[in-house]
Amino acid sequence: MNRVTAFLLGLAIVGGGIFAVFYNNLRSHPELKGSILKVRTLADGDGTIVFADFRVTNTAAIPFVVASVQMTMETPDDEVAKAVPLSKSEVEQIAKTYKLIGPKYNDVLGVKDPIPPVEIVDRMVAGRFNFPPRFLTSRKTLRLRIEEVDGVVSEIIETSPAK
Repeated sequence: MNRVTAFLLGLAIVGGGIFAVFYNNLRSHPELKGSILKVRTLADGDGTIVFADFRVTNTAAIPFVVASVQMTMETPDDEVAKAVPLSKSEVEQIAKTYKLIGPKYNDVLGVKDPIPPVEIVDRMVAGRFNFPPRFLTSRKTLRLRIEEVDGVVSEIIETSPAK
């Protein structure tokens, strides 16, 4: 074997090793991909309570542990409004008390909740916007920003709000 062939063979082996390392590390980066399935609203004084049911897939080979969840809405005037998050116990109470918003179909996603690796799960988040319901029906989009404990952020964006 001459020197050029040996060099090219060695280069191919090293390149293959580098590719294998990078390929194996792709699934060690936690990330959620998904969609908002249903958005339900309930008038609450001068504001609106919103239940958002969604489905996500943890594409990583490690659990995605939730550090925070934030719901925002983009108004027709391109303003971004943040919802005041509701706790799991508040959601339970609202679902029992106000039948107009409908039942609680999925578990509420909260802080320190793990989403298992390579698994599809249905969850919900709830919050209160300081806008009457008419602003939510004319919204451009609704976003869920879910942050992982290591700082990775995933966004679930409503594809087409119901008008």
